[in-house]
Amino acid sequence: MNRLSETLTAPVNLNAVAPRAPLRLAGLLCCGSILAGMPALAQAQQAPAPAAAAQPATPAPAPAPAPRGNIIQSISVVGAERLEPTTILSYIRLRVGQEYTSAGADEALKDLGATELFANFSIRNENGNVVITVTENPVINRIVLEGNKRLKNDKIIPEIKLAPRQIFTRSKVRADVARIIELYKRQGRFAAQVEPKMVQLPQNRVDVVFEITEGPKSKVRQINILGNEKFSDGELRGEMVTKQARLTSFFSSNTSYDPDRLAFDQQKLRQFYLTQGYADFRVVSAVAELTPDQRDFIITYVVEEGERYNFGEVKVDSQLRDFDSDAMSANLPMKDGDVYNAKTVEDTVEQLTELAGRFGYAFADVQPRFKRDPENLKMNVTFVLREAPRVYVERVDINGNTLTQDKVIRREFRIAEGDAFNSLAVQRTNARINSLAYFQENFEVKQVEGSAPDRIILEANVEEKPTGELQFSAGFSSIEQFILAGSIRQRNFRGRGQTVGLSVNYSQFSRSAQVSFSDPYIFDRNISGGIDIYRRDFNSFNFLGNDRNTTFQQATTGFSMRAGVPLTEYMSLIGSYTLNYDDVSLDRSLFFSDLNNDGTLECDPLRAGRFLCDSIGTRLSSIVGLSLNYNSLNSRIRPSRGKTISLSGEFAGLGGDVRYARFRGRAQQFWNVGNSGFIFSILAEGGTIIPLKERPGAGVDDVFLTDRFFLGEPQIRGFAIRGVGPRILTQTSQLDNLGRPVLDSSGNVVYFTERRQVRDDAIGGRNYYLGRAELEIPLGSGARELGLRPSIWADVGALWGVERPVLTVNPAGNPLRNAQGQALYLTAAGAQTTAEFQPDGTRNIRLIESNTNIRELFLGDSPSPRVTAGIGVNWNSPFGPFRIDFAQTIRKVEGDDERRFTFNVGTQF
Repeated sequence: MNRLSETLTAPVNLNAVAPRAPLRLAGLLCCGSILAGMPALAQAQQAPAPAAAAQPATPAPAPAPAPRGNIIQSISVVGAERLEPTTILSYIRLRVGQEYTSAGADEALKDLGATELFANFSIRNENGNVVITVTENPVINRIVLEGNKRLKNDKIIPEIKLAPRQIFTRSKVRADVARIIELYKRQGRFAAQVEPKMVQLPQNRVDVVFEITEGPKSKVRQINILGNEKFSDGELRGEMVTKQARLTSFFSSNTSYDPDRLAFDQQKLRQFYLTQGYADFRVVSAVAELTPDQRDFIITYVVEEGERYNFGEVKVDSQLRDFDSDAMSANLPMKDGDVYNAKTVEDTVEQLTELAGRFGYAFADVQPRFKRDPENLKMNVTFVLREAPRVYVERVDINGNTLTQDKVIRREFRIAEGDAFNSLAVQRTNARINSLAYFQENFEVKQVEGSAPDRIILEANVEEKPTGELQFSAGFSSIEQFILAGSIRQRNFRGRGQTVGLSVNYSQFSRSAQVSFSDPYIFDRNISGGIDIYRRDFNSFNFLGNDRNTTFQQATTGFSMRAGVPLTEYMSLIGSYTLNYDDVSLDRSLFFSDLNNDGTLECDPLRAGRFLCDSIGTRLSSIVGLSLNYNSLNSRIRPSRGKTISLSGEFAGLGGDVRYARFRGRAQQFWNVGNSGFIFSILAEGGTIIPLKERPGAGVDDVFLTDRFFLGEPQIRGFAIRGVGPRILTQTSQLDNLGRPVLDSSGNVVYFTERRQVRDDAIGGRNYYLGRAELEIPLGSGARELGLRPSIWADVGALWGVERPVLTVNPAGNPLRNAQGQALYLTAAGAQTTAEFQPDGTRNIRLIESNTNIRELFLGDSPSPRVTAGIGVNWNSPFGPFRIDFAQTIRKVEGDDERRFTFNVGTQF
């Protein structure tokens, strides 16, 4: 392996010209002159000399011919392997018949060197026979990178100009070394070193090896600021993107040195001072010095703050006939005497431009004019609205759509051809087309000058993306345990904007299948509609300790139709009709007994609870609904600003077996906090259900269990699913070694009260409210690429209003048995069984032992707010969407079931 750090200049052989050639040439010239002059001298001696005045001037002697040995007779090439000799001769200017000189040979050597095709070359002259001897550069066999761990081959190889089967040249190697080092500098590794080597191979081939020493990432060890008096170093460093490397900044990507970021930080400093009134601020110098150990940088800024200015006279000079200068000046956000703020000036320019655009002036030009008053430290600002024609939309062009029909895009435009231009309508058009999710993200309608100064063309240059979805997923959640799901959906069916879908879901506790169709413009009219046909099987549950046990099964078969009309740009009215057939049942072998000893099995309240016995049966629900919706979100997928409001009412009783009126309200608002990337949102929701039909019986609620509201995870985090609101806790008495109930010092029966030893059944409520506040926190670019979106949140809510049930009490009763008289046992997994022993010989626990006292407690029926707070993270993981939350309960009511940690994850394949 030869180092390429050897000299890169080819040796020049000047032996082609003999050292005595100049002397011989001079002698020949002298002899030739003497011989040529002898005849003339003899003739002069014979002829008489003419008069001096008439004697002509002596003619100059003729030039001597060049020696035969210096004329190029032939040119040959020695050592060429891949190149043809004629190709090599074409690179030089020596030709047969020319005179061979040292200067010509030097020029030929320079020409050969400029080709970079040869490792060595020389020229020699042998009596007019010029011989060019070359050693060709080798051919590259392969490029090898060694020592690169932080930058993989696929990042470096595209930057390398050398490639296999190319001619090896040292200049290209030097250039590639510089490129590799530049790549590492961009990564903040200024101590990186690259040493090129080559491995000689047969047939004049080489392997080029770049040995890379990456070195540590160069951090910013210190940021020094000189000249600042009004603001501390810490305040100014806080405005910069670059941060000092500290233990607390371990996860930050802004501690590495970046020259581009250094220039950006200077702009950030200037912007900060300009917002604080220092109009004369400037950065005198910004120097980044590499520490002696080549590991870190020390950055030093020298600044001049200048004096602080206040706003002086601030006014608007409008040259547009529709705008009154005095009225607009009175509404400006800054006043005389306020601290000068350049950001406020920029915002005012944007607001005035947008205002002019709303009135049809698409090309309105707003220019702020500044007039300093250094004596009084005043900054006078005049906003000049230059004269511009009112603009009308000449035409709307739609380009790039191959599947989506033009009408699907055009109907989202809030401005039509011939209308006066309105910037607000164009912004709304952008939001509506983006919400379709048919095209590229951040789509914007372009504004192009029309055929006249008062004409404008709106161009929708769309780039379609796939709208069909075929999804198979599997996952595990803290709510549904193991989950399987499959769906097929087309959100832009036949390019008409219609949605057609089929979905199937299966888990341990629920199964469902659904076919759906929706059309936002039925028969090309501004009326939306849709229909869903479904079957849903749901297994309700309770918890005994950490075990989830199935209680009742609910099978729902039905369909739902809906139609909506827009009332305004942001508001719509939607009507719906739903027809459901519900079958609520219990396991007869576990929850039914012969209560009257007549051979008839009935639901046993001791086993199931009276509230469950009141809910079983089949019923038909015919429901008519009406909802009023308001939506101004900037995105349906991940909104950052805007709000939604929904008010809905449902009436069940248009036929069927169920009669009630249910009302709900929901409002949510999003704010983009400054330009920092923080997204803050609040949510308020509530509902009530009013029974319209009485159900006879003591303690029987007039609203069926399956129609009530339930509250818990995921609506209010920090509680288990259905962990908030009215519930019944079934407690059993403790028994001594003789199987008798344990009594306390007062003679009262002692019951098991720990949550894991008590059966917990949520029974729902008629009324609820829910509130939420959440702040999404932006992370660095690296975390964003991973899809991490953390947030802090606080939830509040309550559920209440159910009829107080009749509680079951079994003082010192007999063991529970099934219809066949077999005693019931509880396995280690929490399931009920009639087997006393498991197959491996493990004894099961009797569900209720003889002489065991049973009592039911009714808790949680309170409108008192439950409050939780915590942190959560959304992650678009390789396994699918992942959400994890850590919650702390701040306020609860007796009976509520807490849960500190929840997660949900799934995958697509």
